[in-house]
Amino acid sequence: MSGPDVSVVICAYTEDRWEDTLAAVSSVRAQSWPALETLLVVDHNQALLDRLGKEYKEADEVRVLANAGPRGLSAGRNTGIAAARGEIVAFLDDDAVAERDWLRHFAEAYEDPRVLAVGGRTVPVWASGRRPGWFPEEFDWVVGCTYRGLPRGRVRVRNVLGGNASFRRSAFDAAGGFATGIGRDGDKRPLGCEETELCIRLSRARPDAVLLIDDRAVIHHRVPEVREHFRYFRTRTYAEGLSKALVARSVGADKGLESERRYTTRVLPAGVARGVRDALLARRGGAGRAGAIVAGVLTAAGGYVVGSVRARRGGTTFQVPRVEVAARE
Repeated sequence: MSGPDVSVVICAYTEDRWEDTLAAVSSVRAQSWPALETLLVVDHNQALLDRLGKEYKEADEVRVLANAGPRGLSAGRNTGIAAARGEIVAFLDDDAVAERDWLRHFAEAYEDPRVLAVGGRTVPVWASGRRPGWFPEEFDWVVGCTYRGLPRGRVRVRNVLGGNASFRRSAFDAAGGFATGIGRDGDKRPLGCEETELCIRLSRARPDAVLLIDDRAVIHHRVPEVREHFRYFRTRTYAEGLSKALVARSVGADKGLESERRYTTRVLPAGVARGVRDALLARRGGAGRAGAIVAGVLTAAGGYVVGSVRARRGGTTFQVPRVEVAARE
């Protein structure tokens, strides 16, 4: 099979997701386009590191590594990038499983040498068995999934979404790695946007770069019961506002909020209108969805204001590391 070699990085931090992590690795090992290797990066959890090391000690194509940087998802990803031997580095969440042709669709997109990043579609798997009636599809990013308003097909985008994404190795040479201090850190406040900041930085370093989303590259992401409640929704949208303030500080508000302006002025008003219509037609959850959209916008805006004030006062810092990638064998 000719085409690029792909290294898959899965970052893990808790034994509570043990079965999910094993399922994620199994889905990579079952790909129609075989991965060169799977790198399991453990975030400062020695018990989990030892347990995964024993689990995969006979699997030559699975390597278990300790996060070599500060605690958090960004440093874990950077550790995987540095160790990866493939021409392409793909990322999969530790509580997600990839469909069989996931890597094949990524690999096909890289036939164009201008393509430096490709993301896919992430489908929620609700713990309760169905989407909460009040939960708007426009806010599926709250649970790490593809949301209503993203373009369909294989299309150019400003940024890919980190839990289902891939990059050409040369992208990290041009732009550096994921910024630490922006993304998630275990069970602390659910910040994000590290992939957004990286993609904008990449496009500035390589103006000719093409970044794509191919919605045929599908993964299924488990949404735990605690994230089906409005309390988490409110916490996550507030954290998104904080994160967007950091991104704007790094790359400027023009690029940092470019897509968000279209989202808030076009996608969300249409979502509110659908919710109101469904409420008038006595359809399940209509009023709740409309209200959640309004609440989500206000909460995210509040987070952005607070984050901007903190950034101006120097209360929040982040770093963009250079990533020394492994030599190919």
